[in-house]
Amino acid sequence: MVSSRNVVAVYGAYGHTGRFVVAELHERGYLPLLVGRDRDKLAEPAGPGFEARQASVDDPAALDRALRGAAAVINCAGPFATTAAPLIEAALRAGLPYVDVAAEIEANLDTFARFADRARAAGTVVVPAMAFYGGLGDLLVTAAMGDWTAADEAHIAYGLSSWHPTAGTLAAGAVSAQRRAGRRLRFTGGQLEHHDDALPTLDWHFPAPLGPQRVLGEFTMADVVTVPSHLAVPEVRTYMTTNAAADLSAPDAPAPTAVDERGRSAQTFVVDVLVRSGDTERRASAAGQDIYAVTAPLAVEAVDRILTGRTRTTGVASAGAIFDAPDFLRALSAHLAPKFG
Repeated sequence: MVSSRNVVAVYGAYGHTGRFVVAELHERGYLPLLVGRDRDKLAEPAGPGFEARQASVDDPAALDRALRGAAAVINCAGPFATTAAPLIEAALRAGLPYVDVAAEIEANLDTFARFADRARAAGTVVVPAMAFYGGLGDLLVTAAMGDWTAADEAHIAYGLSSWHPTAGTLAAGAVSAQRRAGRRLRFTGGQLEHHDDALPTLDWHFPAPLGPQRVLGEFTMADVVTVPSHLAVPEVRTYMTTNAAADLSAPDAPAPTAVDERGRSAQTFVVDVLVRSGDTERRASAAGQDIYAVTAPLAVEAVDRILTGRTRTTGVASAGAIFDAPDFLRALSAHLAPKFG
């Protein structure tokens, strides 16, 4: 018999990342509960014994019915500016832990601002940005910090071989751009600020075998929300390889194409982190394949640790705040090649 403790609802189960999450849950012995807005699409990723429930985020009663019997919920449906708050509200009503894979900076800021007090008072857990962007960088920065309680700077460089974005990525990016009126963001002096400056291009020395690469500086990602949420680092900067940035902005950018039995694309990545305190620097890195596919083990490992009591706090918390970062990264060695210490 399947216990309700093994049932994990996946909102957006038929999306590109949602399918990876469903497969990862199934492989790890959980029963995915498929939830989404489109009833017909929900039938596509269904497997033996998988139940599908249709619910729109603008229908609270339908969300409540859809989450009934689940032990946790993973939100994979963007734009998260639209889906995160209604799903978190439903999770709070049901007393369920909530995890999402939002890369949208503004949506993650909203989650911390709107739900921190309520989630803490309810004694439940809300983990935003538990994904390649926002989650992995935060774990690496936290692991690199080690016994430091503060640092002067944290730098997160993304070495992507390419970036063929999903439709969801493009839609979420459009929403974020609209919310900030086309301006850019950076985290400096302990706060986020908008700017219109051109992004600088520089060299970043990634660990072997990637080596030196041209990157865009201040290519700001969700790490500028997750890292400062729990670490005293007044300067958090993120970088992106120029070829990947060009892929993302191409007017005819192709979607990811599967090259293996797991549905992963040929894209490879290295995430390299440097933290500095005074004259001392510490580093951490992780390498793998397919940024969308690797989000699944990140999110599922998070849910597993929440449901088995391996957390450090309640309320709204980023990956580095709620989990043992080095142990978490080591647990994903089948999907990532982390280096730190």
